Amino acid sequence: MDNTKTALRVSAVSIAVNALLSLVKLIAGLIGHSAAMISDSVHSLSDVLSTFVVIAGVKIADKKSDAHHPYGHERMECVAAIILSALLFLVGLGVGMAGIRKIINMESTAIEIPGIAALVAAVASIGVKEAMYWYTRSAASKINSGALMADAWHHRSDALSSVGSFIGVLGARLGFPVLDPLASIIICVFIVKVAFDIFKDSMDKMVDRACDDETTEEMKRVVLSVKGVEALDLIQTRLFGSKIYVDIEISADGNLPLYKAHAIAQEVHDHIEKNFPLVKHCMVHVNPK
Repeated sequence: MDNTKTALRVSAVSIAVNALLSLVKLIAGLIGHSAAMISDSVHSLSDVLSTFVVIAGVKIADKKSDAHHPYGHERMECVAAIILSALLFLVGLGVGMAGIRKIINMESTAIEIPGIAALVAAVASIGVKEAMYWYTRSAASKINSGALMADAWHHRSDALSSVGSFIGVLGARLGFPVLDPLASIIICVFIVKVAFDIFKDSMDKMVDRACDDETTEEMKRVVLSVKGVEALDLIQTRLFGSKIYVDIEISADGNLPLYKAHAIAQEVHDHIEKNFPLVKHCMVHVNPK
């Protein structure tokens, strides 16, 4: 429950900051006649919408197990992150297409040089969005939230797009007006790349991908440290949303009474859950040796 409260608090801050930043960048883009800054404001607005998706995913994922969902609802966070990646992808395409259209029509339309307001807004956006990235990333790491981490990277992509906006606006003011819409295309690439990374990470958690090798090796060490375990025959791990499920087969003295063999298995189970807080379920099977 504390994790949910943390995620909701961070999301509320994110919504407030992005809504204000989107409005400021839109006004600066319109006043300063900057296509890149207007594109950047759309990106910030998409952050507001995506954060609502994160909130929904986190709240559903936190629901307790029930008769129809005995393993819980953790994967709903992955669903939220996948929806977020799709929104990011669409936003990126829209921004890129707007930049391409402006470049194509540049010769037939009057070229407007971006004003100083767009330049100031770009600098402010870089600072604010980078700060939001680290703030959200810290909370996401603390509660191991994939959806919140996706939202953190959404902030980082916005900071990078603001760097592109800054370069485009500055270049246009220095006599290279094509750099302003060109910056929109560069922003598009950043956004699409982040969308792909979020999608890939979420799909790994949806299809029962194994833990990283380092975590698995540490689990093996913990199992073999338990008194009575003569060999580790099998260890399988799978990611289930933000949690880990573990299946283990160990060998023990075949002449041990059942209750002693069970005690060894229970100790292995307890050691795994104690040393790896993300493990939600650990199944231990004992083979006679």
